Amino acid sequence: MPRLALRVVAAVVSTLTLVAGCGGDGDGGDEASEGRRPAGSRVTIRVPADAPTISAAVSLAHPGDLVLVARGVYHESVKVDTPRITLRGVSRDQVVIDGRLRQPNGIVVSAPGVAVQNLTVRHNTQNGLLITGSAKAAAGLPGTSGGYDTGDEPVTFLKSFLVSHVTATRNGLYGIYAFSAQNGVIEHSYASGGADSGIYVGQCKPCKIVVRNNVAELNAVGFEGTNASEDLYVVGNRLVGNRVGLTTNSDHQEKLLPQRGSVIAGNLIAANQQSATPEQADGGWGMGIGVDGGSDNRFVRNRISGNRTAGLVITATADLPPTGNQIVENTFADNGVDVGWTFPTATRGRGNCLRDNELRSTVPARLTRTAACPLPAGSPPSPAGTWAAPPAPGGIPFSEVAEPTPQPQFPAATTTGATTVPPVPALPKTEDIPLPADSLLAANARVQPS
Repeated sequence: MPRLALRVVAAVVSTLTLVAGCGGDGDGGDEASEGRRPAGSRVTIRVPADAPTISAAVSLAHPGDLVLVARGVYHESVKVDTPRITLRGVSRDQVVIDGRLRQPNGIVVSAPGVAVQNLTVRHNTQNGLLITGSAKAAAGLPGTSGGYDTGDEPVTFLKSFLVSHVTATRNGLYGIYAFSAQNGVIEHSYASGGADSGIYVGQCKPCKIVVRNNVAELNAVGFEGTNASEDLYVVGNRLVGNRVGLTTNSDHQEKLLPQRGSVIAGNLIAANQQSATPEQADGGWGMGIGVDGGSDNRFVRNRISGNRTAGLVITATADLPPTGNQIVENTFADNGVDVGWTFPTATRGRGNCLRDNELRSTVPARLTRTAACPLPAGSPPSPAGTWAAPPAPGGIPFSEVAEPTPQPQFPAATTTGATTVPPVPALPKTEDIPLPADSLLAANARVQPS
């Protein structure tokens, strides 16, 4: 064994603290002196006191352990492949994993039950934080917008995860990226400078994922859900000041087509036409919500305002029509067009409908009457129209996006033990999700609606 590894093991054996009441017949002294641990024990591994790097600490961790990281800037890519460990910083803004624009990913989680909390990931060429059950994605192959799992192999899911109080900023693809993962929560986090999107959930069915109480701003897209179907809840988020606020779509570059069955509720989706943002390849700009070949989604009590191209757009992707989307009890204001349905190819949607929204304009006109929910069986294809969209300005490199403001800390980060991630998260009740105020999570954001 190399000398460094011997020193790390020796340091851990001599200084780690076993959590009281976690099992074992005795105090574990004999086992610890020999480098073994009592069954069921939980340990806090401190960086750099017990291990010199985050990666070294994670490699020593057992299920149930907490890796607690001191303030500092860490130039490493951390791979977490041990189940049920917690990776937590002592200070969200001052524990920074910085890729220096030289490495693909800041953190890669490929084991179930892992919690990542209270730290910042930045300056990675692909993703700030990647949670995945895909071996190709975890290995970074191919790691481009061309998709990871496009062969004939079956989809492998990572089961259960938690992301809380994480800041992901200035990353070359996605900030927080859950791909081929299920049964997870992304909450109280912040994403900016994502050259594709700030928060992304892709290739899951059923997802059973809750994305709640996050801020996504100054990204090409604030939130993106691609081929993410059944029990995906995007609720109570601030998606303000991106080029596009939110998309839910079907894409042949990933498996599990088509996308269907998400709930998008109680979000503030506003002013998504910022120019000091990364310019996405497809050029989207000025749009609150885009539905591209997604079906059976429910958009409920969102506040959608100040998006210059459109508040909510439904269209088709390639050969995949959008069907059965419901737009219910949303408040629209000051958008170029509040709701627009457009089908530039022969592929047409069917069964899309609106009910009890506060809005001023639709394309085609009179959708509130001709496409009112519930639609009768056998209704004709959804009507379509076009409108003049303002030209999209050029963007800036993702590495030049403004730094985030200080973000709220994980409560009692240094005194709380490891987090137990539930096998399946509690899913929100849509009827309990309120319409948000214009001030939703404003204290945590740089961009304010005009």
